[in-house]
Amino acid sequence: MDTRTARLSLHPIDELEGRRIRDRAPGTDDTWAADYPFDGDLAAIGGFLRATEQNGDQRPFGYYQIRRQSDGLAVGGIGFKGRPDDDVVEIGYGLAPSARGNGYATEALMTVMQIAAAHGVTTIRADTDLDNVASQRTLAKAGFAQVGADSELYYFEAQLAR
Repeated sequence: MDTRTARLSLHPIDELEGRRIRDRAPGTDDTWAADYPFDGDLAAIGGFLRATEQNGDQRPFGYYQIRRQSDGLAVGGIGFKGRPDDDVVEIGYGLAPSARGNGYATEALMTVMQIAAAHGVTTIRADTDLDNVASQRTLAKAGFAQVGADSELYYFEAQLAR
């Protein structure tokens, strides 16, 4: 079942949908922005498909296609990088270039945080490339704090209320 926000619909995909996205082969019911999926989505879908093949259905800790409610177009994705481990889970997200700059990532991220909290997660982790300022701002707006860095990435965490 989709989770709706003020402007978005987060659609938990299944394995068949994941394969269509990976193959850039929309089905008759798929409506995608012209620049969806982009390379970041393809990497995330690959991880989702591997996890699904190894461990079965990942929901609610799977991958969610981000769709705009205004036109129904898929414009990105957000998802968990596996199931929780000791109430900690890692997330990743991305938007097609045509959808960036509208606050969609923050809206989707805050919704996924609520899903995680409802299923007992207490800590969410994320990372960004050093030069991905937009993603760093998104994480900060959603309540994440930077907790570390190395030569390639900044690391962030958010603590969730139970």
